[in-house]
Amino acid sequence: MNLETVVASIRNVPDFPKPGILFKDITTAMKDAEVLKFIADNLYEYYKDKGITKVVGVESRGFVLGSILAYKLNAGFVLLRKPGKLPAETFKIDYDLEYGTDSLEIHKDSIEPDDVVLLHDDLLATGGSANAALSLLNNFTHNGIYVSFLIELGFLNGIDRLKGAKDIHSLIKF
Repeated sequence: MNLETVVASIRNVPDFPKPGILFKDITTAMKDAEVLKFIADNLYEYYKDKGITKVVGVESRGFVLGSILAYKLNAGFVLLRKPGKLPAETFKIDYDLEYGTDSLEIHKDSIEPDDVVLLHDDLLATGGSANAALSLLNNFTHNGIYVSFLIELGFLNGIDRLKGAKDIHSLIKF
């Protein structure tokens, strides 16, 4: 197993969710146990010595690898969700997407000030949702926030919007 095999396992879906967008579908990678293990193990290796105490997964595809990373890192897992999905008191942030607008919410009691946080999402495109998530998480901790992606679409320069991150790591870059 190697990174080239992982890249080959990701399906390209043209014109989804709207015309002109080439969607990177990771479900074809996740369904293969060996590919999933390779991805999880490689992300874990990068973060294992950083003292992470909470992993925050962005709805919804960030939940899969985020929860695996939390387990492997012996850290708690926190959900960053679309509005109205969390039952207790939340912080909320609105942001622009490359094809519309959206919002994210997090429980107000999910992260302590001394937590070391890893924010994980499946893909970095223009950086809208990642920047919003980073801004939201900065309300909780002063330890800096690590940011992790399975895929980065480098040609969209989304990483430029994440100046406040302690460290940004993408396993795959297109």
